[in-house]
Amino acid sequence: MSSPRDQEPAFDIDDVIARMTLEEKLAQLVGLWLQLDDSSHAGGDIAPMQHEMLSNVPDFDTFTRHGLGQLTRPLGSQRSTPEQMMTAVDRVQESVTAHSRFDIPALVHEEILTGLQLFGAATYPTPLAWGSTWDTELITRMGEQIGSSMKAMGIHLGLAPVLDVVRDPRWGRVEECIAEDPYLVGVIGSAYVVGVQSQGVGATLKHFLGYSNSQAGRNLAPVHAGPREILEVFSVPFEMAVKLARPHAVMHSYAEIDGVPVAADKTLLTGLLRDRWGFDGTVVADYFGVAFLHTLHDVASSIGDAAALALIAGVDVELPTGNAYLEPLADQVRQGLVPIDVVDTAVRRVLRQKQDLSVRRVARESTKTVDLDPPSARAVAQQIAEKSVVLLANSTGLLPLNDLQRIALIGPNADSAEALMGNYSFTNHVEAPPGASLGIDVPTIFEALAAEVGDHHIRYAIGCELGEPVAPEAGDDPLIAEAVDVARASDVCVVVVGDRAGLFGRGTVGEGSDAELLELPGRQQELVDALIATGTPVILVLVTGRPYPVGRWEEQAAAIVQSFFPGEEGGSAIAGVISGRVNPSGRLPVSIPKRPGGQPYNYRHPRLGGPTPISNIDPSPAFAFGHGLTYTTFHHANLEVAADGNSDTASTITVTCSVYNKGDRQGSDVVQLYVHDVAASVTRPLRQLIGWARVDLPAGASAAVRFTVHTDRLGLVNRDLNWVVEPGEFEFTIASSATAEGLSRRLTLRGSRAFSVRTDTSPPPPPSPRKIGDPHALRRKLLSRISAAGTVSGGP
Repeated sequence: MSSPRDQEPAFDIDDVIARMTLEEKLAQLVGLWLQLDDSSHAGGDIAPMQHEMLSNVPDFDTFTRHGLGQLTRPLGSQRSTPEQMMTAVDRVQESVTAHSRFDIPALVHEEILTGLQLFGAATYPTPLAWGSTWDTELITRMGEQIGSSMKAMGIHLGLAPVLDVVRDPRWGRVEECIAEDPYLVGVIGSAYVVGVQSQGVGATLKHFLGYSNSQAGRNLAPVHAGPREILEVFSVPFEMAVKLARPHAVMHSYAEIDGVPVAADKTLLTGLLRDRWGFDGTVVADYFGVAFLHTLHDVASSIGDAAALALIAGVDVELPTGNAYLEPLADQVRQGLVPIDVVDTAVRRVLRQKQDLSVRRVARESTKTVDLDPPSARAVAQQIAEKSVVLLANSTGLLPLNDLQRIALIGPNADSAEALMGNYSFTNHVEAPPGASLGIDVPTIFEALAAEVGDHHIRYAIGCELGEPVAPEAGDDPLIAEAVDVARASDVCVVVVGDRAGLFGRGTVGEGSDAELLELPGRQQELVDALIATGTPVILVLVTGRPYPVGRWEEQAAAIVQSFFPGEEGGSAIAGVISGRVNPSGRLPVSIPKRPGGQPYNYRHPRLGGPTPISNIDPSPAFAFGHGLTYTTFHHANLEVAADGNSDTASTITVTCSVYNKGDRQGSDVVQLYVHDVAASVTRPLRQLIGWARVDLPAGASAAVRFTVHTDRLGLVNRDLNWVVEPGEFEFTIASSATAEGLSRRLTLRGSRAFSVRTDTSPPPPPSPRKIGDPHALRRKLLSRISAAGTVSGGP
């Protein structure tokens, strides 16, 4: 990293705005997608309609003649060393400041969803794997590692986390999401933001709002959701992150909700986000989202009208180019259609953000080597991967493979490094030419398992291709036939199937790679069926970006293991679970379907959203939200539920229980606390997660778990669209999953309806510079403000 010799002092924002021309102001509200090398984006677009939208962007000098707000992903497609990347950005920044009368550089943003998306940077597990860990401390540590790499590279803002709540597993971007429960999404997402921003850089919440509820799971399709559902489900993670973690930016979604595109919805972007929640950062456009108001949504008659709609609604920065916010928006201002005060407000937010993130011209004394995949990052990646592997079934007790046997290792994902990484990894996003270096060491499951048990115990066959190539008729595929022969000659068969992440149909999952039918892609289901038919015990390992139905194999497979794109150390983590080196502790953040039909399904359903005698379709999952087995046995007991002295709708509730490890090895339990409002003014979920605690216990040990729950966590959005806590009877359940029987106690709250704290409409405090302090202190502050985070005492 180049060390700064001196930095420009902070400028007076009001003075600068007063002296800026209209063109200079608008230049601060746009980004420029600049290719810094001669490489091309192999395989097609990496943003919706990229080539069409970039076809008329002017050259660099013309575009930046009045300055520049942001550099859009200047490093994210380069196969260069960190030093070459930094030199290239420095050169561009010199040109940007040369065009600015006020010597203001551009803010640099990059993607950071599975790590800093640069060539050679650590690639962490995908967000579904974060959710599978149920471990906020660990996700914060990952954020710290990512933020540190950003800081070293001079990158100011990262585009993550995704806080969309999983609704339909057919949607390609499910692999970018954390969970199907809004509270779990909010807690894990907030922890990630705290970690990233503890390093003095910024995080961006996306995609605000409702994006994941798209019609039939198709990317950018209309969203059908009522205002109660928007407030009570899709808004919750964003509200939590805004209030708990103070993100620097929020990205609007491409969604149109009930016919109104979010990018043009002032009620959401200003009324809810800023006026009610107090968000004081910048709202940035999802790529080309402003222009899409004209070209895709048809709510604007021209690009200029689209720019006016977006800016007035509350979109401060147009990304990735200024197709709308430069000349078209300038014309709108000159015609009096957009007040200059609206422009000034956005510019003020942008300049304040640049000050907060130290976006200043720096003189570099020297250049030193930057390691973007240091041992500390790999250690965190390994811990997340290991804690995220979910043991779904182990009915025969075959796992772990304690005795060395003849192992058939089969499947298209068994010996693929790319299959371990998500859509927003550098490897799968940019799509390097075949045979090109990945830039990082990514052991495959085959390589990792061979290291665990010795390669002389393993015989490998691919079994089938992952996609859908032209193949012989069923039963005649030579690859499947070869795999069957290998399985028959072995004591146990490990078959690794699933997804390959890719963009816009170039993968089986990922942005724009939606599923028409919720089945394993290609001939993988046929492969699994054929292997089970051999009679050799089959361990089914799913390495996927979405939950796939496994009901057909639930009773036939000896064991089933689920891993959601576990990253650069994922092969080692899965091999460790198979060998027994790792005791699995992951818990499902999404429901695993039993059959392809009955979708979409969500565990937070009211009574008529589940199986009923008045429909012939049973949507019950094969494995429920929160489910996960270990190689030991946990037992819960001694549940107690009590409210403070008032026992009214403003009370604090205490829930305690005991956890026992009754097995013969150390393990980790995830104690889950659910609630059900027995009778309310609107229908309620039969179970709703309100807290959890990870408990690590040696064999034979026990611990006490205590949850302190403010009644705000029992709130609902009523028919008047207000958050309220209603009096009545509530059932609290400690369970190992959303459908497990568990332990239950009921508690009655008295009194009149009490408005939840989330309805506070007092004006937000004035913006203040964010102070960067001890990341561990920030972590403790975050955890202390999550009202139902379980605390553990006792144990060894």
